[in-house]
Amino acid sequence: MATAEPKRRKKKPKVIAYITESCTGCAGSPVCQTYCPVDECMILVQNPGAPTFGVIEVDPLKCIGCRKCTTKGPAGTFLDGCPWDAIAMVDTPDYETSHGELPY
Repeated sequence: MATAEPKRRKKKPKVIAYITESCTGCAGSPVCQTYCPVDECMILVQNPGAPTFGVIEVDPLKCIGCRKCTTKGPAGTFLDGCPWDAIAMVDTPDYETSHGELPY
């Protein structure tokens, strides 16, 4: 039985969300993950430096560069970015220079 191919973006985004070392995983309930409109783009994983805690990883092949992860907060409040400044929106060409070219 053939498996369905994952849904792809229609074009590369101008920017990609990148999680910095400041991420705390928001005690297991990261708001950025809640507001991301793309399923399984922002994934809570175990923090290798502190295994009891989690951190967010962004799948650069799914990120659409919408910035919703940096603008909404709990209960509909709006933030000026992540409260921990852990999300950087990186220009896609800059991201590709250090991580390799992304397909659509």
